[in-house]
Amino acid sequence: MNEIICPHCKKAFKVDKAGYTDILKQVRDSEFEQQLHERHELAEKDKKNAVELAENKINIDMLRISTSKDAEIQELKARLNGNEVVKKLAITEAVNEVERERDELRSNLKRATLEKQLSEKSLKDKYETQIKDRDDEIERHKDLKARLSTKMVGETLEQHCETEFNRIRATAFPRAYFEKDNDASAGSKGDYIFRDSDDADIEIVSIMFEMKNESDTTATKKKNEDFLKELDKDRKEKGCEYAVLVSLLESDSELYNSGIVDVFHRYPKMYVVRPQFFLPIISLLRNASMKSLEYKAELALVKEQSVDITNFEDDLDKFKTAFSKNYSLASRKFQAAITEIDKSINHLQKTKDALLGTERNLELANNKAKEITIKKLTRRNPTMISKFKDLKN
Repeated sequence: MNEIICPHCKKAFKVDKAGYTDILKQVRDSEFEQQLHERHELAEKDKKNAVELAENKINIDMLRISTSKDAEIQELKARLNGNEVVKKLAITEAVNEVERERDELRSNLKRATLEKQLSEKSLKDKYETQIKDRDDEIERHKDLKARLSTKMVGETLEQHCETEFNRIRATAFPRAYFEKDNDASAGSKGDYIFRDSDDADIEIVSIMFEMKNESDTTATKKKNEDFLKELDKDRKEKGCEYAVLVSLLESDSELYNSGIVDVFHRYPKMYVVRPQFFLPIISLLRNASMKSLEYKAELALVKEQSVDITNFEDDLDKFKTAFSKNYSLASRKFQAAITEIDKSINHLQKTKDALLGTERNLELANNKAKEITIKKLTRRNPTMISKFKDLKN
């Protein structure tokens, strides 16, 4: 028999083996079912928990992935935005640079346009001034031509030039000579000779003048060049340095109307001028000659100094020769004196040695004299010994 305790009332009761087995089987089946049910519930719960955990994990992973993707998306957006900003900045800088270059080009264009306008205006004013000056000069030439023409006033070109020169003679050329050339001994003569000198009465410049008006032409001589050969001949015969043709001929020539024209290629030191350049050519040649005299004086001074230097060198050579002779003679005499002095020194040395020997002998003699006594003197003299004994007694 088996005893079973009721789980509810706690009473014990006995059952046989078969009933016990049956009850045990029921209990076991019930417990098994319960356990199975519990395990099933646990499995379901674990499954549910696992599913929830997996779902949570998946959700977390999805959230993490989503967050990562969102971050990547934000980063990409930021990059895109940054690239857009860089692009915009680059575009802005490029636009600004283009605008700056455009403004600079526009400014340069305006400045160039302004400079061009100013240059054109300056050139226009310059040429207008030159044209006006040329027109005025032409008018002056025409007026001068009219005034100098013998048909208008009756004053010749020679008289005009002489009047103009005398008007400034006292102030500009106080020592000048300006007179008509009346010496026709050589067969021809010029119109005027001008000479000027300095304070030492040294001639500075000399000019042979020839004046030609339109009324002075001939059938064979109508141009300035036709009178140059004879003018050069007169210049040489009268010993003048320069020759000047003051001419109203070829009034339409731009060459002669331009001012002072040198014709050195035809004749040396010759000029052709219009009357208005009569005084300027004198001043020009005079000043040039004064400069030439200054250069000549400086050259002469240099040559004189060179001569003085040469004479100085000759005198110096003579002095060197005489000094050398005197030095040689004095050197020989000096050497002779040195030799005599050496001889005298040797003689004096010998005398000194002899005197020193005498001094030693005198010293020995003095020492010997000090050592002499009465006893020593009478030691080998019986007579003196007896005398001294007698004196003692």
